[in-house]
Amino acid sequence: MTQKHQIQLFEEKKVRTVWDEELQEWFFSVADVVEVLTDSADVKQYIKKMRKRDPELDARWGTICTPTRMQATDGKYYNTQAATMEGVFRIIQSIPSKKAEPFKQWMAEVAAQRIDQMQDPELNFEQAYADYRRLGYSDKWINQRLRSIEVRKELTDEWDRAGVKEGQQYASLTDIITQGWSGKTTRQYKHYKGLKKENLRDNMTNIELALNTLAEASVTEISKSKNPKGFRQSAAVAREGSKIAGDARKQLEQRVGYSVISPAKAADYLPPVEDLDALPEE
Repeated sequence: MTQKHQIQLFEEKKVRTVWDEELQEWFFSVADVVEVLTDSADVKQYIKKMRKRDPELDARWGTICTPTRMQATDGKYYNTQAATMEGVFRIIQSIPSKKAEPFKQWMAEVAAQRIDQMQDPELNFEQAYADYRRLGYSDKWINQRLRSIEVRKELTDEWDRAGVKEGQQYASLTDIITQGWSGKTTRQYKHYKGLKKENLRDNMTNIELALNTLAEASVTEISKSKNPKGFRQSAAVAREGSKIAGDARKQLEQRVGYSVISPAKAADYLPPVEDLDALPEE
C-alpha cells in the first residue's frame, strides 16, 4: 500500500492528511479536523463528549475512523484516527460550527487538486509555494524550502530502497543527520527555538535550511555509492554524510565569529497572518 503524507492548510491551520494510492482516497486526521472546527483546547474530551451525545455516530465510529500512520509533534509516526471525506462529513454533522460548510468546500478542493497533481506533478510545488507565500515567507526562503523538500524526497526514496522502515527508523535517521550537522538532536533543536507543534524546517533560517539540505543531499549521494542495506548501515551513512555539513557549519562559524544555529523561529520574523493583507504588493 503506497501512501503520501501531506500537511494541508485550512485557514492557516494545519490538517494532517494521507493519500492512499491503492484506495484512491484522502484520509484526514480526525483530531485535526475537530480542532480546526471547534478551536477546542482539549480535542480528546470534545470527541468523547461528541460521541456520547450522538449515539448513532458512536455506534459507527469504528467504521468511520481508520487507524492511519501519521506524524505527531515529536516527529515520530503513530496510528492516528483518520477518516475519508465521507467519514469527515458524518463527523461534521455532530459539530455545531460556522466553519463546517467552508471546511466541506475546502475538502472538495483538496480532492480536486489531487486529481490535477496526478496529471501534472509540478502543481505540488506551485501549491506549496502559494501556501508558504500566504504565510508571509520570503521568495528566497520559499525557493530554498521547496528545494529542501525535493532533496528530502530523494533521501527517503534512497532509504526505502535500502529497506529502512518508514516511521521510527526514518525519525531516528533524521535525528542522526540533524545532530550531525547542527550539534543538536531534533528535540534539542526544537526546544532551542521554542517550538512545540511547529515543523522544525519551517522555522529554519536560510543558512540553517542550506546546511540541512547539504547534509541530506550528502547522505543521499553516499548512500547511492555505498549501497547500504537496512537501518544500521544507513545510520552509518547518515553520520558520514551529515558530518560534511557539520564541518561546513564549523568553518563558516569560524569565519563569521558566531553560531549560525539560530534561536529564531518563523513567528519571530513573519508578520501575523491577519496583517498580511495590509502588506504592499512586491
